[in-house]
Amino acid sequence: VQLQASGGGSVQAGESLRVSCAASGSIFSFNAIGWYRQAPGKQRELVAAFTSGGSTLYADSVKGRFTISRDSAKNTVYLQMNSLKPEDTAVYYCNAGRIERGSTSIYWGQGTQVTVSS
Repeated sequence: VQLQASGGGSVQAGESLRVSCAASGSIFSFNAIGWYRQAPGKQRELVAAFTSGGSTLYADSVKGRFTISRDSAKNTVYLQMNSLKPEDTAVYYCNAGRIERGSTSIYWGQGTQVTVSS
């Protein structure tokens, strides 16, 4: 399984960015798929994800500003980030998890840098 993240960049506060995560197989083969981020000196944290059944999870800090979506034909998950703030600056990682025969496998993409300046 490969997860290829792209779309990061540098923007001003208040602007928008969209990051993409392309999976090497069907995104519906995972029990969960989404985005984490890690800022310098901080722990990696969940940003948004699709869970089993198609439900979505969002970190409180991004609710109302970020939207996770998916394109099954492209095996791609997107994170649309609006009204960006300097505190959103981090490396954003695509993450997916799969449970098979009682065993859990976790996959990570390579990360993409998002920098928001004030």
